[in-house]
Amino acid sequence: MAESENVLALVKSTPNLVRLALSLSWTYLTLGWKVRKARRAFEKQLMEQGISKKDAKQLSLFLKEFKNNITITVTQGLTSGGYR
Repeated sequence: MAESENVLALVKSTPNLVRLALSLSWTYLTLGWKVRKARRAFEKQLMEQGISKKDAKQLSLFLKEFKNNITITVTQGLTSGGYR
């Protein structure tokens, strides 16, 4: 009896889990796109202020590192179940 209850609970939760997975995937993809867009805009502003392209790229790396840190934090939270 307990086994059938577990199967039923799994079947009932499947749509929510799929929705969550799709939402997280979409968020990850749009975050990457928005970070690239923000980096380009930031670099453009720096170059308009007279900073060289090389230095502007180096200064904008913090945005990419920030995205990577967010991704690592979320991934660790999901894989460890949020417990430490």
